[in-house]
Amino acid sequence: MALILGAAMAAGLIVGMQAPLLHRRATVHVTLGTIRATTSSTPSIVWPSVGSAALVIPSLGVQKSWHDRVVPIASLTKLMTAYVVLKKLPLSIGQSGPCVTISDSDVASYDALSAQDESGVLVATGESLCESDLLNGLLVASASNYAVLLANMVSGSLADFVTLMNQTARSLGLTGTTYADASGFDPGSVSTALDQARLAVLLMRSSLVRSIVDQTSVTLPVAGLVDSFTPYVGTKHVIGVKSGRTSAAGGCDVLAMTFQLGTTTRTVYAVVLGQEGGDLLGPAGSAALALAQSGLIGQLPHSHDFVTTQSFGTLGWGSRRASFGVATNTDVTWSHSRATLRVDVRMRRLKGPIHRGETVGWLIVHATKLRRLELVARGSVSPLSLWQRLI
Repeated sequence: MALILGAAMAAGLIVGMQAPLLHRRATVHVTLGTIRATTSSTPSIVWPSVGSAALVIPSLGVQKSWHDRVVPIASLTKLMTAYVVLKKLPLSIGQSGPCVTISDSDVASYDALSAQDESGVLVATGESLCESDLLNGLLVASASNYAVLLANMVSGSLADFVTLMNQTARSLGLTGTTYADASGFDPGSVSTALDQARLAVLLMRSSLVRSIVDQTSVTLPVAGLVDSFTPYVGTKHVIGVKSGRTSAAGGCDVLAMTFQLGTTTRTVYAVVLGQEGGDLLGPAGSAALALAQSGLIGQLPHSHDFVTTQSFGTLGWGSRRASFGVATNTDVTWSHSRATLRVDVRMRRLKGPIHRGETVGWLIVHATKLRRLELVARGSVSPLSLWQRLI
């Protein structure tokens, strides 16, 4: 009996000595290295070699200009024409709005515009044109005669409408902008590249405007199919908005281009004024596209994908280990001004068996927004048994 009691006491002593080892925490080895941006320097913005320009990226708080000065803006004037019309006569996609019947004098006005080489769209006496038709012709085909028709529809006279355009410019804080007509053929219609970029941002808040300027062509009642004058629209992610050219203004373009910011589609606006060469519109479009593309490269946040197939380390006891990683694929972005992304690993206090898929900790990512990504075990692992520790 004494022998049995002694053996039991010895066994109890051994178990007592091993118990702390059985319940010690799992050890963690982290293999996640430094996450660096893919580029080491910020490329320069490609400003045009002549004229003036502006770059605006509302979602990133970017607003830059180059040689910004007051100059003629040609048919960019029609952006304000559309803005004023829609403020006075709001219209939604699918609606026609009020209509006008084309008179003999309207036809004569078109003929006079054509004789001056001013952009216009063919009209015929008795033709009915509604607000939606006129806006399509104004913004896609740059129809100056449509600008006059819209001005009369809103204010009763071109002079009163131009007064309203200037009042609206003042109310919007476009201090470098003055209008002399509704079409921009008059060199007295002047503005700055930055003012035009700001106006484009405001105008593109309208889903109707976005649906119009994104068209490569439009079909009008009498004129039929007419093409857009906006360079690159429908290609290279360009979605509008307006171009213009006169001998006084040179080539002008307000370009809107989409880009992805995480899972969200955003827009960059590039404006160039006073471009030279060729048909003027081509050089203006190319300069605006180069400006928009370079602006994005220099301003977009860095990004990194944390994927479920990537292991960030191991955890377990001795040689018994399981890898761990993020529970879901996650894309994070951080400021372009920082070369590296700060990441901290915080693990749970793990003592008992670890099961595959169990939450074992969190990845704290100091990105554009602080992110807390769940870390899970990629396999199951248990502490060493008493017998295994004894032998």
